[in-house]
Amino acid sequence: MEAGHEHIILLKQGDVQAFGQVYDRYSAPLLAKILSMVKDDGAAEELLQDVFLKVWNNREKIDLERSFRSWLYAIAVNVVYDHYRKLSRDARMQQEMIGHFADIYNSDVNDDQIFEKRRQLLNEALEKLPPQRLAIFKLCRLQGKSYQEAAQELGISASTVSNQLVQATRSVKEYIFNSKTLTLLLISWVLNR
Repeated sequence: MEAGHEHIILLKQGDVQAFGQVYDRYSAPLLAKILSMVKDDGAAEELLQDVFLKVWNNREKIDLERSFRSWLYAIAVNVVYDHYRKLSRDARMQQEMIGHFADIYNSDVNDDQIFEKRRQLLNEALEKLPPQRLAIFKLCRLQGKSYQEAAQELGISASTVSNQLVQATRSVKEYIFNSKTLTLLLISWVLNR
């Protein structure tokens, strides 16, 4: 039986004081765990509040025969995953990640399993591009060439490079951000920043 089990029983019954005592007991270690996952103090604080709101709203579902701590941490993990799913739809975060994918593509490191998944995801996205857009994306985003330099190399106008790069970037973003592995990649990226 967990320490504070009587508070958990009362919490399940809707006792507000018991909820406060459970919060006092678990909030500090849970905040540390959430912070280790999101690396942002403000976000961790908000997510902690979300976790305890879910605990209160789902208190009737507490199984007194099972570990309350495990149930609480499972809720926290789900709240953090939801947080990352929301971030993956955030335009600013998408731009940062596109830049990060370019860094990954050009990196020589290849022994990290997560790194390989990120590289594979970017390669899959690039394979979907038409040849000219692929060439422009590689020249401008991966090799860092200016629109003018890419235009000269490809024998097209700088405005064509600009237009095609916008389309290529949009296609890569759509592919990456609709990928099933995005949440895992986003979490690993944040943890390694």
